[in-house]
Amino acid sequence: MNKYVLSLFVTVLISACGLTTARPKLEMSMAQAAFLAAKEAKADEKDPNTFRKAEVYYLKAKSYYRRKYFNKAKEFALLSQKFAERAEFTAIRKAAQDNEN
Repeated sequence: MNKYVLSLFVTVLISACGLTTARPKLEMSMAQAAFLAAKEAKADEKDPNTFRKAEVYYLKAKSYYRRKYFNKAKEFALLSQKFAERAEFTAIRKAAQDNEN
């Protein structure tokens, strides 16, 4: 009887932990939007290293999200957004400099 109660308690505890972790929908959406904006600004040509970091982090975020590791997905989504925005800024700045010359 004790083993049954213990296993039930562990099951409830694990389920409760899964329910309290919120899905990082906003962070994933923001990372996707930043990544697409960087791609549209041709950051893959103007700042390929930073763009590649954003892409790798975005793919990791999507992978963790699919596997329901929401904390890791959020962490990588935020990193992806940061690097995508940085790459987009650099691409826009370089494009403006090229237009001046």
